[in-house]
Amino acid sequence: MSFWDIVWFIVISFAFIAYLMVMFAMITDLFRDPDASGIVKAVWIIALIVAPFVTAIVYLIVRGKGMGERQMRAAEAMREQQDSYIRQVASPSSPADQIAQAKALLDAQAITPEEYERLKAKALT
Repeated sequence: MSFWDIVWFIVISFAFIAYLMVMFAMITDLFRDPDASGIVKAVWIIALIVAPFVTAIVYLIVRGKGMGERQMRAAEAMREQQDSYIRQVASPSSPADQIAQAKALLDAQAITPEEYERLKAKALT
């Protein structure tokens, strides 16, 4: 096996992996698009099977701009869901809850009355 055989193998492997990434991105975009009907989706999938390279190029030309927009909308929706979850989990409890927790600690003698008063004042501010 010569040096150029190895280089050729690397180039072909890169092209194949790049093509697979484009194809999976197309399929993901196709099924993510709520505006495309089932028939349109089926036609694109059949075209991908029959003439994969031509279909990939045509798809990227025809629907490329929409792919970016749909991906941005999906990323924005995911970020909003994540932010909502973080706010829900990280939100401080209400002052009444904080005072009740401090009172429970005082009753369990885990804190002193002075510490309880300090926690209660902090919760009310």
